[in-house]
Amino acid sequence: MPNGCLSRRSRIRFLGLFSFVLLWLSGLRYSHSMTTPHLIHDIAAEFTDYLRDESRRVGQADGITFPTSEADIRAALPEAHQRHWSLTLQGARTGITAGAVPNGGLILNLSRMQKILGLRRAPNGDFILQVEPGLTLTELRRQIADRSFDTIFWSKDSLLALDAFRAAGPFFFPPDPTEASASIGGMVACNASGACSYHYGPTRRFIEGLDVILADGDTVRLRRGEHRAVGRAFSVQTESGRTLHGQIPDYSLPAVKNASGFHAEDNMDLVDLFIGAEGTLGIIASVELRLIPAPAAVWGITAFFPSLDPAVEFVARLRLTPLAVAPIAIEFFDEHALNLLRGQKSTNPTFAAIPDMPAAFNTAIYVEFHGPTDDVISEAVMVLSDLMVACGGSEEATWIATDSRELDRFKKFRHAVPEAVNLLIDQRRKTEPGLTKLGTDMSVPDSDLKDILVLYTRTLAETGLEYVIFGHIGNNHVHVNIIPKDMAEYDKGKALYLTWAREVIRRGGSVSAEHGIGKLKIALLREMYGDAGIAAMRAVKASFDPEGLLNRGNLF
Repeated sequence: MPNGCLSRRSRIRFLGLFSFVLLWLSGLRYSHSMTTPHLIHDIAAEFTDYLRDESRRVGQADGITFPTSEADIRAALPEAHQRHWSLTLQGARTGITAGAVPNGGLILNLSRMQKILGLRRAPNGDFILQVEPGLTLTELRRQIADRSFDTIFWSKDSLLALDAFRAAGPFFFPPDPTEASASIGGMVACNASGACSYHYGPTRRFIEGLDVILADGDTVRLRRGEHRAVGRAFSVQTESGRTLHGQIPDYSLPAVKNASGFHAEDNMDLVDLFIGAEGTLGIIASVELRLIPAPAAVWGITAFFPSLDPAVEFVARLRLTPLAVAPIAIEFFDEHALNLLRGQKSTNPTFAAIPDMPAAFNTAIYVEFHGPTDDVISEAVMVLSDLMVACGGSEEATWIATDSRELDRFKKFRHAVPEAVNLLIDQRRKTEPGLTKLGTDMSVPDSDLKDILVLYTRTLAETGLEYVIFGHIGNNHVHVNIIPKDMAEYDKGKALYLTWAREVIRRGGSVSAEHGIGKLKIALLREMYGDAGIAAMRAVKASFDPEGLLNRGNLF
């Protein structure tokens, strides 16, 4: 055999060994995947958990698949079409409006699409990170903080940007939904927000681009600033060369925090059409996220008040008072929420880390500051303290956190209320299997905050329903969680919810400020936009998904 040549048998052995190595490397990267990525499985016992999400609603499906790439998504679509299946998109299934609960057909669970695909630097100095939709917020934060990414498939430009990223100061991704295990795709789908959205805004503000696979397998790749509507008319070209046309709905968005239905405004960026569309227009295959410089100092303050009125007065005055640094978050806890936590802390070890709460105070306001130095934040806190005392609060009873350990305890306190409510509901479901909580997600203009809180508390007292109120009072967006004991109370609470929604709409508010509509709030969306608004949204959907296959039952 000539020198430097391989026999046919040797070449076959070499190719076999090379294929084995590739498969082994793939197995290392996706060892959590128990099945072939694009394989469609029947809904056997091992997959029944995928029929539900955090709404506690349970659906039904014919099959499920777990793609790990755009190619895997496309590979699953022809079989779904052949079987006349609709498509339900899932990420981490942390949503509470049943948006990820299937109504038959095929579940496309994107939770195994977790790669970070690349990095670039924007002209203003921010960094843009491209990620797959199944990446969780927790994992994203960890990799950003560690500045450590799997770069095996990154381009040379991305690697150069990574060098600059590591040399620069720390950066972060500001959106902060309560459930940090949420997937990025899910956050985009409902334009998620959280406590810090009071200052930073919702997810939409930090999305620079989307790659979207349509129900027929074609792809739309959108980058912010490159594709805009003309007035309310839009056209967008797919990768195959087709041009899709349509008309943005002509309704006006409320001038409050809002996650209800399709985004709609004149000359809007078409990236924004897909953000908050709840998976009804296309399958998000990758997302470009904007990272901004992280604050050097973070403080949290929890102030306690003797009743609701002085707490609301404190919030109103705080929002109008000039400070050395503006509040990042302003959160609210009513007396029922505090009492629920007191009870859980005394009986449930899971809640042991919650700080002790002063018995004399029944309403709490949490305020968070981000600043360049501790000294600058300290100046703001001194002014806040004066406002608090003037409104009936107590300096002695106030909690202040200035380091990460104490801030973590505060975050646990903030997140413990919905966890405690869910525990109560789970206990009651043992005797009433169909029972769920009723959680509002509505926002109103600044001038209507006090009136809407009075409406909530007065009508709840009249009905005798058990409840807690907590949430993002800085945005006039509090959650009323009604905790029914039986289905009769559930029906009573549901009727009350509809009454509130009509009043919120009348005042120029939104029926969903952060969690979206999903399958549970369709009637409220119709109340908000009317039949004409719903028809306009259906027409937009028909432009991208003419057969109506994607996320049936969401929004409409």
